[in-house]
Amino acid sequence: CTMDFYDYATGTYTRNIYGNANPSAVKELGDVGNDLRIYGSRMWAVINCSNKIEVMEARTARRVGQVNLANCRYIAFHEGYAYVSSYAGPVQINPGYEQKGIVVKIDTATLEKVDTCIVGFQPDRLDITGGKIYVANSGGYMYPNYDNTLSVISIATFQEERRITVAPNLQRVLADRQGNLWVSSLGNYYDQPSALFRVSNLDATPSVTGILTPQGNTLAVGNMTLCGDSLYVVSNDFSYTMGQTSRNFAIVNTLTVAVLSTNFITDGTETSIQVPYGIAVHPTTGDILIGDARDYYNPGTLFCFSPQGILRWKVHTGVNPAHIVFLGGGSAEPLCIQ
Repeated sequence: CTMDFYDYATGTYTRNIYGNANPSAVKELGDVGNDLRIYGSRMWAVINCSNKIEVMEARTARRVGQVNLANCRYIAFHEGYAYVSSYAGPVQINPGYEQKGIVVKIDTATLEKVDTCIVGFQPDRLDITGGKIYVANSGGYMYPNYDNTLSVISIATFQEERRITVAPNLQRVLADRQGNLWVSSLGNYYDQPSALFRVSNLDATPSVTGILTPQGNTLAVGNMTLCGDSLYVVSNDFSYTMGQTSRNFAIVNTLTVAVLSTNFITDGTETSIQVPYGIAVHPTTGDILIGDARDYYNPGTLFCFSPQGILRWKVHTGVNPAHIVFLGGGSAEPLCIQ
């Protein structure tokens, strides 16, 4: 895992800033950068297979501390606490996997773990809205017996209140400005394709709505991000039944629940992207950043498109450019973790 930095003011792209800032760190960031977030003046990098969360100064990448957590996955923040999903067990494909996942509550000031909540199997991304934490349970180690639920945790009690059934192999969940959830399912790679869902009416009986393209197909999702009332989606969805991969570069209006486009790249350069993997939208310019994993083991590429879908620039990165955050300030420079 490495971390790069792009300076919008100078156009300078710097690789491996964590290693340069922390020359004495053993094995640098570690194995598999699974999430990256900024909270206050600190940046938190979730390093999955190294079983840890690295905490550093956001503007210098200098190490502040480390939180040890087995098979940790994604992170969210609320009122001074970090909430991290964890598979809580070994990396092991097993249809009979018995270890349920957990969400761990961490004091962001002391870096101490203060509480744990048991959720579903192999929980991935989580988000917070309306005093609740919503966790996408994947069951990703349990093929073909995937989990298909969202865990709902009360922040006040830090107890799981219920689960909402959505679809198999859930991966990502994002809360929009209206308090609805956008949830992605990876499907089973055979007869159940990847799909996007909106979960609404969260305070009563939740309503789960599948999102269809203008052609009437399910909208495949590999990664997604929210910017205002627009949900940006990229996918590289493979079907063993069809023996082919389908790709999307989509925009969904979260107010109307309409798919506005299945290809927001307008200049034809989407053919240069082999495996769309990471996505982020610049908070002030509206530029769309896409990380291309290419073949998953050689260096990837970071593409920057204008809001109109025209390629501005591209640069080589480390392997699998997946997670992008923006520093505050006038130019909101992006950091990319691979």
